[in-house]
Amino acid sequence: MARTVRFHEYGGPEVLRVENVPVDEPGPGEVLVRIEAVGLNRAEALFRSGVYIEQARSFPARLGAEAAGVIESLGEGVTGFHAGQAVSVIPTFSMNDYGVYAEHAVVPAAALIARPETLDAVEGAAVWMPYLTAYGALSQIGGIRPGDTAVITAASSSVGLAAIQIANRLGAVPIATTRTRAKKDALLKAGAAHVIVTDEDDLAAGILEHTDGSGADVAFDAVAGPGVTDLASAVATDGTLILYGALSGQPTPYPGFDLGMPALNMRTFLVHEITRNPERLRVAVAFIGTGLRDGTFTPTIDRVFALGDIADAHRHMEQGAQFGKLVAAVC
Repeated sequence: MARTVRFHEYGGPEVLRVENVPVDEPGPGEVLVRIEAVGLNRAEALFRSGVYIEQARSFPARLGAEAAGVIESLGEGVTGFHAGQAVSVIPTFSMNDYGVYAEHAVVPAAALIARPETLDAVEGAAVWMPYLTAYGALSQIGGIRPGDTAVITAASSSVGLAAIQIANRLGAVPIATTRTRAKKDALLKAGAAHVIVTDEDDLAAGILEHTDGSGADVAFDAVAGPGVTDLASAVATDGTLILYGALSGQPTPYPGFDLGMPALNMRTFLVHEITRNPERLRVAVAFIGTGLRDGTFTPTIDRVFALGDIADAHRHMEQGAQFGKLVAAVC
């Protein structure tokens, strides 16, 4: 039996229960991992609430797609890994099929990355979702180049902070946005070239000021909603507006119509575009791994909760006050 987080109905953090559940044996192409730490993501809060891009097929449902741990056993046909190996679990699968909020979890071998010795379990659970998301969007989709400007909204999130580091590593200029002044100094310390406080400053005017009027080459947006019109108005000609989140909770228009039909490249993005594409994933893991080894990339961890306090962790996540990644340690 393993302590496992499940929910029996949609709702707030209070629906999460830590229950003793039998441990499955890994099937063909699968691996059984003893989980040491779990990376928390807004996708799980949305899945728990019933407003994610997919619904739970049945109850009770599991959740979680990012973790770090040690391999306990291998299913038939799994090669390249061995029992006792430290690994990270990355989001390649549906939470309807697998879930890592648990002491033990069966996951597909394709979702495993060997964990560098430089990372402990908490760091190993905090790296891959944010850095794969940021690198995939900025480099592999946005095609950002040295000297380009990247606007990063909700920049105090784990993905936003990873995007700042990645933009700097690629030779680009990261412009961070945040709602309140409270996080401005921390974002500058984290590597942002400029910070726009959206509760005080005009977003589009700020972007144009920091780009000498040319606009951002890439806008990496976690907010969406009506604000995309202002953001899009400060994207450079032939630039790209990438939407990877919907924190506003409001409908998102196509701003090209309101802006007089400019040549606007606008697309949504999911990390699965990288994690489910072997060649893209190989390139991304190599790039991120190099940054982890030389110290260029350092995950920012806001707080570590115990697995038994998972409901409190979700409450903290939904308050939106964190700076960096939330992790649940499996003790």
